[in-house]
Amino acid sequence: MKPNTSNILIAGVVVLILASMSIFVVDQRQTAIVFQLSEVIRVETTPGLKFKLPLIQNVRFFDSRILTLDSPEPERIITAEKKNMLVDSFVKWRIIDVTQYYISVGGDEARAQTRLTQTVNSAMREEFGKLTIHEVVSGKRDELMRVVQEKTDVDARKIGVEVVDVRLKRVDFPVEISSSVYSRMDAERKRVANELRATGNAESEKIRADADRQREVILAQAYRDAQKIKGEGDARAASIYAQAFGRNPEFYSFYRSLDVYKQGFKNKSDVMLLDANSPFFKYLKSSTRDGK
Repeated sequence: MKPNTSNILIAGVVVLILASMSIFVVDQRQTAIVFQLSEVIRVETTPGLKFKLPLIQNVRFFDSRILTLDSPEPERIITAEKKNMLVDSFVKWRIIDVTQYYISVGGDEARAQTRLTQTVNSAMREEFGKLTIHEVVSGKRDELMRVVQEKTDVDARKIGVEVVDVRLKRVDFPVEISSSVYSRMDAERKRVANELRATGNAESEKIRADADRQREVILAQAYRDAQKIKGEGDARAASIYAQAFGRNPEFYSFYRSLDVYKQGFKNKSDVMLLDANSPFFKYLKSSTRDGK
């Protein structure tokens, strides 16, 4: 009775072990290959619970997501101008044919990345050799990445891989020539600044000269108008004086003498040395005689 129970337990354990060895789960982020004696039997691409023959079949899983290949160090690439550039890039790729991938690189991700790195570098060197530094940095950068992605994808499909995208993270000069390039850029900017400064000074002098000329013209015109008005005023005054003198010459002479006396004796400290018979005292003498 007891041996039979033990046998049943042993048989149950063996069955459970065989069942566990016959079942495997494929994750939605994975693709599985079922091998039998190292030969590919089938590929499981749909997620879920799957079955295999225990002991004689084994399973290997591969990541089906988009993976990133990021270069650890920038690559030194020569442009059409024979200038060295440091190019830092990354590649987005994924497995599309897991059987071909296994046959080509043994399912080894490191070997696949090495193959992709070589292909990307070769395509970049070829395309960079057709462009100048200005074209790489500015206008044709997107076109360059598109061409490199297409060329790399053609070769990558030979190992069951699709290159989704290729991007440039940084394009820069090597350290040994950066200083000379920056010096030339600085000299060029200074030259442009000096040209603009010289042009500005010339325009400033031109404007200042024109303003001075206009000032002189305005002052001359103002002086001319002032002299004209003054002359007209003097002529008017002379005419009035002449009319007054014509009406009563003696009164006019007396009035003018009073005006001269007023101007001559304006300050108490004023001193005048004149002959006693001078015409200047004509009306003073007359007033003295009239007062007597």
